[in-house]
Formats: sequence, C-alpha cells, structure tokens
Amino acid sequence: MKKITILAATVLMMAACCNNNEQTTETMKQELTLTQEWDKVFPLSDKVNHKKVTFETQYGLTLAADLYTPKEAEGKLAAIAVSGPFGATKEQSSGLYAMRMAERGFVTLAFDPSYTGESSGEPRRTASPDINTEDFMAAVDYLSKLDNVDPERIGIIGICGWGGIALNAAATDPRIKATVASTMYDMTRVGGNGYYDSEDKEESRRAAREALAKQRLTDPMAMAGGVIDPLPEDAPQFVKDYHAYYKTPRGYHARSGNSNDGWRIVGTEAYSNARFLYYINEIRSAVMVMHGEKAHSRYFGEAAYKYMVEGQAEGYNFVGKPNPVPENKQLLIIPGASHCDLYDGGEGNYIPWNKLEQFFNENMK
Repeated sequence: MKKITILAATVLMMAACCNNNEQTTETMKQELTLTQEWDKVFPLSDKVNHKKVTFETQYGLTLAADLYTPKEAEGKLAAIAVSGPFGATKEQSSGLYAMRMAERGFVTLAFDPSYTGESSGEPRRTASPDINTEDFMAAVDYLSKLDNVDPERIGIIGICGWGGIALNAAATDPRIKATVASTMYDMTRVGGNGYYDSEDKEESRRAAREALAKQRLTDPMAMAGGVIDPLPEDAPQFVKDYHAYYKTPRGYHARSGNSNDGWRIVGTEAYSNARFLYYINEIRSAVMVMHGEKAHSRYFGEAAYKYMVEGQAEGYNFVGKPNPVPENKQLLIIPGASHCDLYDGGEGNYIPWNKLEQFFNENMK
C-alpha cells in the first residue's frame, strides 16, 4: 500500500465525512439576470467575440462573467481568468485586461466576485479571503471544461486587491500555470496593519475590532469605502488618482462599489484577521508582479515578490524558506506609472500588453 502524508490523509478524511451529501453543481446553480447590452467603460474590440456566462463556486454561489475569445481561433487555446480591482466590476479594469489578452490569442474570462456586480450573494458587497480565493479557482474550473481551452494552459490576472488574492490562489491551486499580480494590494496586510504598517500594533487592532463589533449590533448593513466625492483639495495624490478613474467617465460604473458607496463596513472584517501570502514562497508556477514606479501601493508588490522568492517577509511576523523555483518569478516596475495607470493604461498607455502576452505564452506552453 502506498504511504500518504498526514496532510493528505486529513484532506481525504474530511472529504469522506462529506460523501453522504450528494449536492452537485447543478443543485447549487442560481439563475441570474444579466445585462445583455454592452455597458463597459471601454469599447468592444472588433478582434474578439464576447458573451455573458455564469459559473458556480464550491460555496454555492453563482458568478457572472464576460467570456472573450479571439475571432477565427481554432483548436484548444490557453486561457486566462481575470478579476479586480477590489471593489470594482468586470465592466471596468478586469474586462479591459481580458479583452486585450483575447486580442492576443487567449480565451479570457473577466468575472464579478461573489457578492458583487452581477454575481450572486447576500448581503451585497461582502468579502472573505477564502471565498474570494475560491472565486479564482472556480473560474479555473469553468475554463478547464470549455471545448476550446487546453486545461493544462490556464493562468490568472489579479488587479489591485485581487493581485494579492491571485497570489493566494496560485499558492493553493497547482492548475494555475502562470499568474500576474498587477498594481497589487495585500488586502490582509493593509486590513491588519494599516497603510505602510502605520497601525501594526495590538492597541490599534484592538480598537478596530471593538469598533467593528459595535457596528455589527448597531447597523451591520452600513456601507463605506467608496471613492470620496467631491474631492477635497488637500486629498493625497493616490486618492485623486482613484477619483480620476472611479468617479469620471473614464472608469465610473453604476454597479461598482468603488464608484459609489463602497463595501459593507463589517463585510471585509475577515481580511483584517487573516494573512494571505504565507505560502506564496511555495508557488512553483510562474509569477509576475507588476507595479508602477510611482504607485503608492508599490511596497505591497515588492514585499510580496521578496518573500515569494527569498522567504523574507515584510509586514508579517514570520520568515519562510526560499522558493524552490525562483527562476520563473519576476518583478516588473513600470517607469512613470501610478497605481491607477495600470487599471486602464492611463494617459501614458502604461500597461505592457506585449510583455503580458510574452509572459503567458512562455509559461503556459
């Protein structure tokens, strides 16, 4: 008899305990009402075909997505799932990334995360580290089953807060052959430590926990976190950048939390008590962390890359081992670009589409 590890035995035992539950994907499926007219913040390319689709997660939620395929493509193609930024919808940045990569020959899927956009889940605009990681893995499930996709060549792109989620998914799911974290936030680090780790102390976390505990009893449905409008004259530059994207025709969308009233105040509570990137130093597949030189969030990406390759963490109280496969990891800093420039390219057309195409082609052979 073959030996199995304690970890594998534990997983099998947990699965066996659930075998009496005959729930299937079909029984989990929920019917969604999807907008059929083109309502993105970017025009549809004449080089791709587009259709609305849905797929199910292992948490029983149905996600809405846009599927883009290159016109006149034949055979089984490499595929990419895309999501982000955190608080945005597929009609914004993730849809643009998906469409542009479809122009370059990939089957792509831009999806609304659980509880947001056109996807299912109540209460609305709620987030969870494990549910959001599952969103990416469920997207890989969906792509793997398409007739025109090679299931051995699937990658993901996570933008802004979904960059950190993408790294967590890549550490969890070995089916993901290549990952791009673009202009990434580590939502768990900023949730627990504040910006630039300015609140990384027990007293600050205690005060935040007490405030959230009170909020749960007074008004658990209250919203906050949408981009401030009108914009104060003394707003930090990165807030001005957010406003220039989310609150203007450049990026505004009616279903986007960032463009409107944000998230449930208690809806992201779990992020502040979790740490996403603990196992990213064990990712063997290819990863590219991509950041703008002038991005306020650059420190997230640089720290994630350093830990992923060297095992040296910043903003976390642990040290890991160096990555067993460091040669397929890269950090790309884009001169002159700010955080939001990598949402849609900004005035400088900063998104390096050719480099993205090359990265995925080289690492999903």
